[in-house]
Amino acid sequence: MRRGNFQAGTVDYAAVGATSAHDLMSYPPEQSVPAEASWRIGSGQERFETSADALLSWAALRGAGLEITDVRPASGPMYSGVGFDAEGLPVAPSRLEADQRFDADGTPYVAAGTTIRVHGHIKGMNADGELRVISAIEEPRRVAFALGTVGGSVVSGEESFAIEWLDNDEVRFVVRAFDRPVALAYRLVPPLVKRRRRELFQGYLRAISPMFTTPA
Repeated sequence: MRRGNFQAGTVDYAAVGATSAHDLMSYPPEQSVPAEASWRIGSGQERFETSADALLSWAALRGAGLEITDVRPASGPMYSGVGFDAEGLPVAPSRLEADQRFDADGTPYVAAGTTIRVHGHIKGMNADGELRVISAIEEPRRVAFALGTVGGSVVSGEESFAIEWLDNDEVRFVVRAFDRPVALAYRLVPPLVKRRRRELFQGYLRAISPMFTTPA
């Protein structure tokens, strides 16, 4: 099992880790717009492992049409702080120095503390920004990570991605987020925040699964 939390300090929002809160949709961070979606993407161990590997190699972002550049893993040993279990309860802190992994292009896999830059447009909407992996979890039946904005984005906030292999053998892809509008256009026209997020979610789904199922 791998768990990593990177101590916040450079992200541009206060509610670090709020995408893991069970009541996110009812009580989002102040002035932010919450969103979540869950899709069935298949079943069985092979589907889980294949999808989890794709997720950790940034496939969701790239498949949504975003270019990832300037991937900077955390300097020095990775800090593993307090993590959270499936019920949102804190688990004992531990130290973890996982072997660094790379994709076919030599890009480091997702790891807590990694900072990246993304560039692109989603249906004409700006998706540029600098992001940091604030947590990363690899468990036998769940792989997940959360990204927080550092700067340069039209919104400020966090998004989390998870591949879950349930007891009924179903594999699900779950994405949660909250966005606070930063750019003037998004502050003046709030529906743009939801539209941008909806398009990003659909792009992530297309990247992780060729099966277009209905969000549940």
